[in-house]
Amino acid sequence: MHFQRLRLSGFKSFVDATEFRIEPGVTGIVGPNGCGKSNLLEALRWVMGANSAKAMRAGGMDDVIFAGSGGRASRNHAEVTLTIDNADRRAPSAFNDHPVLEVVRRIDKGEGSTYRINGREVRARDVQLLFADASTGSNSPALVRQGQISELIAAKPQNRRMILEEAAGVSGLHTRRHEAELRLRAAETNLTRLEDVAKELESALNRLRREARQADRYKKMSAEIRALQGAVLYARWNEARGAAERLQAEAAEAIRAVEETAREAAAATTRAAAAEEQIKPLREAETIAAAVLHRLAIDRDRLEREGEALAAEVERLTGDVSRIDADRARETQMVEDAQLALSRMAGDLEALEAAIAAAPERAPELEAASRA
Repeated sequence: MHFQRLRLSGFKSFVDATEFRIEPGVTGIVGPNGCGKSNLLEALRWVMGANSAKAMRAGGMDDVIFAGSGGRASRNHAEVTLTIDNADRRAPSAFNDHPVLEVVRRIDKGEGSTYRINGREVRARDVQLLFADASTGSNSPALVRQGQISELIAAKPQNRRMILEEAAGVSGLHTRRHEAELRLRAAETNLTRLEDVAKELESALNRLRREARQADRYKKMSAEIRALQGAVLYARWNEARGAAERLQAEAAEAIRAVEETAREAAAATTRAAAAEEQIKPLREAETIAAAVLHRLAIDRDRLEREGEALAAEVERLTGDVSRIDADRARETQMVEDAQLALSRMAGDLEALEAAIAAAPERAPELEAASRA
């Protein structure tokens, strides 16, 4: 793979969009100190996946965004695009369908970085593997920074080994092996956790099975208890309803008897009044008889006997009236007794209905009694 262009926008001192072409052969950059030569190398490292702010000579990764100057306002984002020639198809298989690869890294202030390859958003690891397979990358010794020559001369054997591995093109394999080892260890950890979870689930399943059997027994016993309670309450309710119906019939009969007695008493009163009205003519006749006593002397005995008979009748009617009054008082007392009995039965019926309504709430108490 061959780097073709490096385009910067808002990265460090490159506030305006700037494109740096890398032609075949040797491309050099010449300029005084502070003109931004090192910024180009850092931009190249950054777009290849560098994640160390110290390597960027910054306190934080947001510091790579143009911070502003006396005549220019600061920017809220920075973007670096690296164009790569992939004509020889040496890129990873996921990106090997295009002859040109365009790797873009963009950072927004306070939101972190995003990577895209040919417009498709990818992970930082994908970008690092892309360059590792090409024996380069953000930490490649081929990217020589200030003071690195002396570091390479005095490098330890393991550091020199990294240079030789990159030159041999196996650094990408080491990166992939490390990633595979991390995935394998994570899979082993997950497998161990799954075994623990399976044991816990087996224990919980056994416990739930026992609880399910106990719940089934509880449901059966509860159903039997509710059925027995319902039968008892229904029998009591039927008995109470029959008693209430009998009392109502007796009360109705008593009311009819009282009404009949009252009608008879009214008729007797009417007859007594009629008798009283009949006595008046007799008295007038007696007066007339006294006046014409000399003419009715023969009839006097007869009239006296009739008067005595009428007096006896009046006495008898008076006795009947007294007896009717006594009967009416007795029937009135019977009606009151019947009404009291009805009130008492209505209270008993309400208590029974309340007991029927409260029966489901007493299920735990009855179940405890049943277990005892």
